[in-house]
Formats: sequence, structure tokens, C-alpha cells
Amino acid sequence: MKIAVNGEEVILKQAVNVERLLELQKVEMANYVTVQINDEIVDREDFENTLLKEGDSVEFLYFMGGGAA
Repeated sequence: MKIAVNGEEVILKQAVNVERLLELQKVEMANYVTVQINDEIVDREDFENTLLKEGDSVEFLYFMGGGAA
């Protein structure tokens, strides 16, 4: 099964959920990442129940805080 993760092609042997994909991709600070599949944000509580499908486009987004000095 082929999907795209952050613009890179990834081949998976079987369908996986978002939680497992984060593990397979060795995502650092997985608790702080926002996941978008096909331009739709996935709620964190749905990571375990959201299965990826052939051709899905997945983005891992990190939001950084900051401010004026």
C-alpha cells in the first residue's frame, strides 16, 4: 500500500492506523504533532481508529509558539 507522508512516498505492508504510523515513522514528540490526512485534521482521540488507505496523503504538523522578546 502506497501513501505519502510529508510529501515522501511510503510503502506499507498492510493498513495501519495513525497511531501506528507515528511509531513506524519514528515521529519525535508524537504527543505534540497534529496529523492531517488528505487536507483534513484528525482529532487526537481518533488516531487509534483512523485507518490509512491506499493513496492517502499524510502530513505531520508541528505548531511552534513564540513571542516578542
